[in-house]
Amino acid sequence: MAEQARAAAEQTAAQIPALQSSLAQSRHSLAVLTGQPPAALNARLEATAMVPLPPDDLAWDIPAQTLRQRPDVRAAEHRVAAAAARVAQADAARYPDFSLSGTLGLRALTVGALTAGNAVTSSLAAGVTAALFDGGAARAQVRSQEAALEQVRVAYEATVLAALKDVEDALVALQGNRERLQRLQAAADAAANAALMAQQRYASGLIDFATVLETQRTQLSAQDSVATTVASVAADHVRLYKALGGGWQ
Repeated sequence: MAEQARAAAEQTAAQIPALQSSLAQSRHSLAVLTGQPPAALNARLEATAMVPLPPDDLAWDIPAQTLRQRPDVRAAEHRVAAAAARVAQADAARYPDFSLSGTLGLRALTVGALTAGNAVTSSLAAGVTAALFDGGAARAQVRSQEAALEQVRVAYEATVLAALKDVEDALVALQGNRERLQRLQAAADAAANAALMAQQRYASGLIDFATVLETQRTQLSAQDSVATTVASVAADHVRLYKALGGGWQ
């Protein structure tokens, strides 16, 4: 029985190096992400703390306008606006261009010269430029730009749909993990009670130590699941914030 307990303890302890390696790698990733050397945040992150979680009454009704904060949605909007401007430019090229050139002035600045009747000078030329016989090239250019506009419009709709999918996926994951966390917390409480009762019965000589060991293993597994799900809920909030483009309250 002692050897069985020792084997269980060693198996649990064998997981510690892997967890420590994963923790160190995560710290390195965070440091590099903030533009610092890999070990720059080690001292700052040494202290342990609870996983930060937003309040449970997080608003679920999020305005669709929030999606416009996403960089991909804003870039798609700018592409549509640029394509529309190119259509307007191509359409304007089909029409005549009116111009006036020359000068208007005074021949002299003396009173006598101004009363001579021909003091005002003018040199004007009016022009109308139009591509009357371009073989339909201007109209074809307009149609080409309109087709390009339609293409970027469809791409914009696809980008918005992809953004909506990201948000919906994050919301569904968040809701599911919240419900799962409640169930796991209840299971962990029940496992703790079962382990306590097993220890009391073992002390009274009613059961063997193997039963105590099994209830403790169940309790630790339930607690581990709770901790993992708490981290998942926090990550779900991060994914939701990212899906909405950030910057919202």
